[in-house]
This record gives sequence, structure tokens and C-alpha cells, in this order.
Amino acid sequence: MASEPADVLIIGAGASGAVVALRLAEAGFKVTCLEQGEWLNRADYPGNKLDWELKARKDWATSPNIRGLASDYPIVEDDTPVSPLMYNAVGGSTIIFAGAWPRALPSDFRVRSLDGIADDWPIDYFELLPYFYRTDKQFGISGLPGDPAYPPDTEDAPMPPLPIGAAGLKVARGMTKLGWHWWPEFNSINSTNYDGRRPCVQRSTCQSGCNEGAKASTDLTHWPKAIGLGATLITGARVSRIEHNDKALATGATWIDRDGAEHFQPAKVVVLAANAIGTPRLLLLSGLGNSSGLVGKRLMMHPFANVAGLFEEPLMSWAGQFGDLIESLEFYETDEKRGFVRGARWGLAPTGGPINTALPSRAGEQAWGPDHHLHVRSHLGHGANWGLFAEDLPDEANHITLSDTVTDASGIPAPEVHYRMSDNSRRMLDFHIERAKESMDAAGAYKIEVDRLMRYSGWHLLGTARMGDDPKTSVVDRWNRSHDVKNLYVVDGSCFVTSSGVNPTSTIVAIALRAADHMVETRFEQQVPA
Repeated sequence: MASEPADVLIIGAGASGAVVALRLAEAGFKVTCLEQGEWLNRADYPGNKLDWELKARKDWATSPNIRGLASDYPIVEDDTPVSPLMYNAVGGSTIIFAGAWPRALPSDFRVRSLDGIADDWPIDYFELLPYFYRTDKQFGISGLPGDPAYPPDTEDAPMPPLPIGAAGLKVARGMTKLGWHWWPEFNSINSTNYDGRRPCVQRSTCQSGCNEGAKASTDLTHWPKAIGLGATLITGARVSRIEHNDKALATGATWIDRDGAEHFQPAKVVVLAANAIGTPRLLLLSGLGNSSGLVGKRLMMHPFANVAGLFEEPLMSWAGQFGDLIESLEFYETDEKRGFVRGARWGLAPTGGPINTALPSRAGEQAWGPDHHLHVRSHLGHGANWGLFAEDLPDEANHITLSDTVTDASGIPAPEVHYRMSDNSRRMLDFHIERAKESMDAAGAYKIEVDRLMRYSGWHLLGTARMGDDPKTSVVDRWNRSHDVKNLYVVDGSCFVTSSGVNPTSTIVAIALRAADHMVETRFEQQVPA
């Protein structure tokens, strides 16, 4: 399988890896991707089955430590209040992400200039804007143009917005009453037939795979096209290290197959797309790219709180896209009078079915005995959930290391997560919780329930191989290339300088496409091993 070197070897077949693979295959590069997960069959997703909510708590849990599949690796998470969430498969975590598709805002790239903290990015929103438009088309985005929280767009979303439903309308009217920003959410979920995929059926099971293929996972949107153009995708391939020569150039990767046999895949260029835990893990295992000492450091995960309102009237709030009905950026920008810097995004999500009502996965109470049926009757379909994503500021104390005691099934050291929520983020969440409660009250909720920090909410893994112009203070340059290893790129969320306060996938893939364009444009100048 490895007799000839690939022009480009990609590690990870998720969002960013797929975007790079397709762009390079279109340009005629010989692309190989190693993915330790497998191809999945949409018929096996549990969302259209009666036991969906049970399977979502174990077999389809978003935490690999709970799921425990053969394709997963363990994560040592004793030293963090937030558990990292991810999925290993063709499509990566796009299989289980909710599909919310906000972009980072212009201020997110200028935090040092605006607020005197953290760092500015070496790139900005407007440099990424053409790539946002291109990736919106590739993934298939549903949205309503004209959101006043963003600069005016020159291109519309490929599809009209998904419905906001009765719950979204109820809460939106409360926001309007307060004079606060809200807008129908942009989602990477089809509202109409698009690119050969069906529209959303509003089942609200997005986080355990989409049976209809309405949600944009890259096993549907990118890999079939890339493979059709000649890309090779090897599944069941657990990479143990990136190899290099005496000229500090990557020569390929050593990987282990399902039977435990070791292989070497040579390559002229190596691209890491294994998320902000898997990527620093591989760099640390390989002893590469760390002259700055920042590999694995500055982990950011967006501390998450939930505010649920209960309403007398039925809202059918088990239905809808889980990628959010509406969002609010009313309190997103810094106001020093609040006692913290930066802000949070609010996303209004469906509330789940009867099992999630009895055993709440977000904010909520549970009742057993004589009150159980009354509890379910009052909660099921009568609620609305504001999910609050707080911006995480970079802190070198939040970091990834290699475990001395825990390994994966191939004997490779597991990553350890060391993370503390900052005082700034705690004050931020407390403020936003109170404002979200006000919005639920304005919408007419008779009861409000709060989860002040959800443990299983580490969907957004960012910052462990940061981008920057100075090799002393960053891991990759503005084009996502390693300062130390001139033919090694990092294209996932590891490169984030600051976390923003929004779901990051749209920004991750825009940056990845920009990096791929640069690889194409500079292919004749690229240093490669002899």
C-alpha cells in the first residue's frame, strides 16, 4: 500500500482533512488519507429508531470514553471539568456535530487590539470571507441573509433557512420584546434537496448521525468526490508517529492496521487534521514542531451552560434541527462594565424526547415515584433550551500531555487533558445565564432551569498548535505550515489563536481551504524530502 510516496498525506478524514483532500485532488495531487475509523452506514444511525435516546447515551455517545468503540482512543480527563467530545470515522466529528454554522466574527481575530488580552490572529475575517462562501457551497448551508451581527454579505447562503418552529418563535418574540438580537441559525443542514442529498425531516437526532444525509458530514459532501478524482482513503489506520529525516522534513507516517501490523506511508508533504487533541498528541509522539514549546498548550473548549424555559402551551420542542433554531449575539462583544472581557453566543436547541425528559441531558430536573408522570407531562414538548457558548481565552496552563499509564488499543500513549475554566469565563457564563433567564421570562416561561457548566460539552477543541508569524510564539505560520518542519501542515482547530465564542466548524474549514489553496499555489517552491 505504500510503495510510492503520496504527494500529500493527510491524517484524519473529518472536516478539515476532507476539505484539503478534495481541493488537492482537484488540482491533480496524489493524495492519501489515513483514518483510524471506518466508513459508516447511514442505515445504522439510531435516529430513526425507537431506542434512539438510549443508544445516544452509550453506543452513540459523543464522548469516546463512554462510547468505547474499537476506533476510539481513550482520553485521560481526570483533570478537567469539561469532557472532550469527538468521533473517529470517515467524516470525523461531522458525523455527530449538531450542524450549527456560524462564522467567527471580525472582532474574534483582533482580541489583543480591541481588548488588550490574548493575541491577534495573523489573518482576519475579510481574508477568510471568500473561503466562507466557498465552503458554504461545498457543505450546503441553510440560512437567511442579512444578520446585522455580521458585516453585509455579497453572497447568499445556498439554501433558505430551516424553520424555527414554535419554540423558536416563542423565544424570538421574547427577545424582540427586550430589543435583543436574534436571528435564524445558519446550519449545514439541507432545507431543500441539495447536491444529491435530501432535506431535513426535523427529527432532532443530528448528534448521532443523520439517516437522511441532510446534515453535511464529509463522508457525503467531500470524500466521494475526492476519491472520484483519485484520492486514496485508508480506514482502520491508527497513526503512531510522523517520521522525518535529518533535514527536519517529514517523510511520511507510521501506522497500525486493524490486525496490529505496522506500515509506513511515505509522503512528500504531511497534513495533520486530527483535531486539537489528536494533532498535538501526534506531534508530541513524534517529537516534531515544538521549538516554541507550545504544542499541546493553550487548549480551548468553550465552557457551556444551558438555560431551559418551560411553557404552558405545547411547543413540540422535541422536533427541529439540533444545529439550533435561532441564535443571539446580543452580548457577544466586550463591555467592561460587565466585569469580564469578550462574550458568548446563544443557540436555541430542541429539548429531546421522553427519555431525555426523564433523564435530562441538559438543564433540567428529574422526578421519580408519584410525580414522575406529572414531570414528563409538563416537560415533554413544553420547553426551549438556550445553550450558551462562552469564549475561552488562551491559557498555557490548559494543555495536552501524553499519559504515562494509559494507552490505546495499539499501545500508543493516550492524551491527557489538563484544563481549568478561567475566572473570566465563569463570570461571563454567570452574566449570560442571568440574561438568558430574562429572555425566557420575557417569552412567558413559568419555570426556568439552569445547568451552569455541562461536563459533556467539549465539542469545540481548539488552540493546541496556534498560528502566528513568530516561530518563538507559535507552532504554524499564517498558511498553517509548521515553522520547524517545512513540509508539515496543521489544518484543524489546533491552529486557532483565540477561540471566538461561536461553533468553530465553519471557520475551521475556511482556514483549511485557504491553506490548501496556498499548497497548490506554492507547489513548485515546497520543500520535500529527497
